[in-house]
Amino acid sequence: MKKILCPGLLLIFCLSFSCSKGKSETQIKTDPADTAATIAKGADVSWVTEMEAKGIKFYDKNGTQKDLFVLLKSLGFNSIRLRAWVNPTAGYCNTADLVAKALRAQKQGFKIMIDFHYSDDWADPGKQTKPAAWASLDFATLSATLHDYTKSVMNTLKSNGITPNWVQVGNETNDGMLWEDGRASKNMANFAALIKSGYAAVKEVSPTTKVIVHISNGYDNGLFRWMFDGLKANGAQWDIIGMSLYPSKTNWQTLDAQCLTNMNDIVTRYATPVMVVEVGMEANASAESKAFLTDMISKVKSVNTNNGLGVFYWEPESYNSWQGYGLGAFDTTGKPTIALDAFAN
Repeated sequence: MKKILCPGLLLIFCLSFSCSKGKSETQIKTDPADTAATIAKGADVSWVTEMEAKGIKFYDKNGTQKDLFVLLKSLGFNSIRLRAWVNPTAGYCNTADLVAKALRAQKQGFKIMIDFHYSDDWADPGKQTKPAAWASLDFATLSATLHDYTKSVMNTLKSNGITPNWVQVGNETNDGMLWEDGRASKNMANFAALIKSGYAAVKEVSPTTKVIVHISNGYDNGLFRWMFDGLKANGAQWDIIGMSLYPSKTNWQTLDAQCLTNMNDIVTRYATPVMVVEVGMEANASAESKAFLTDMISKVKSVNTNNGLGVFYWEPESYNSWQGYGLGAFDTTGKPTIALDAFAN
């Protein structure tokens, strides 16, 4: 998700899908081995190589320059999330860049999540643009191409000694992906077919890797029921349901409570673990952000039957409004704010 957007428009878009369907029998089963005693405390740092190329540096709280991955490890993080773009113009987040960052994460002992956007650029609730090379494909070929691309990236990671713990097939797919063919509100069966293609590709290379389907607005139970009832009815497979949550410094307590209610409903309704794969708050509200993160981590740990698996901060290393993003968790001098103290415990 590219975080240069209007929260109001995003809310309106997501609420438009807040319709519930009847409760159906559970089909997806929880894997007991996936309910770890220690949850994933993660950060998406996909911007890091681009920031470093621009001369941006990172410092610990004492002002000592540090490699970002080393610094995050010292702050209590244990997992790293990295996005994958098909053919980005500047090269960042392509497969080679993805592998370079994953190797750095692995060197520090991090668990790794790969986030396939299935686009050449940002994919989020407001846009799910096909990669340029896929634009004219018929649907059967599009689905097969998604499968082959996913498998190719997974094999490239494997050949470099990297086995992701988790893989997202799509990013914030509130209305599906690869529009218009995979737009869920117009053709849920097509979206489900794309999810099945991505799921199969991941498992063919790495059967132990958990596959995540991710949508935003973790407080919106109606949205989640609409999406996952629809996917389930169309035979899609997933291992974990992922969500985003971006509250403000004034509404975080309300949204956290609603998010916990939603997570518990998901666990019961689909017998599926949940993970908060994106969070963030205004960089200049570090005290409120620390309170929000502390509470969110606590709530995830409290999810029924230990099926809350983790919390990931989206691009915390961003500072001085890098690329217009104001929800990082580093101060203007490149040091982590107190917000990230929430990940220490």
